[in-house]
Amino acid sequence: MDVLLLATDLQASRDFYAQKIGLEIVQEKEDAVWFKCGGGSRLAVGRSTIGTADTQDQATWRVDDVAAEVAQLRARGVEILDVDLPDMGIRTVDGIADVGHAFAAWFVDPGKNSLSILQFK
Repeated sequence: MDVLLLATDLQASRDFYAQKIGLEIVQEKEDAVWFKCGGGSRLAVGRSTIGTADTQDQATWRVDDVAAEVAQLRARGVEILDVDLPDMGIRTVDGIADVGHAFAAWFVDPGKNSLSILQFK
């Protein structure tokens, strides 16, 4: 499965996913970059003139240890979001929220795509 995200600044998004997230580039063209993800899946980032207007998560990675991943992302310069949504019962502590069935953390890429990592309980 491939996930496609939009970016108004393709170079900034390319650098973000390659350098800060640590994904391997598997293909690159003038208007898109593809990155290798787990399980044979790929993340594609395509150039867009308008980007995304949706604030919902656009992609989620499943991880074994969300706290370790958050620490690695922060060490690479990724800003982990603080979330406080009392109506939904979601509040992060040191960037991580217990969402019932899993632990989650959120961040945003240069294209303003909301992303998350998820550790199932």
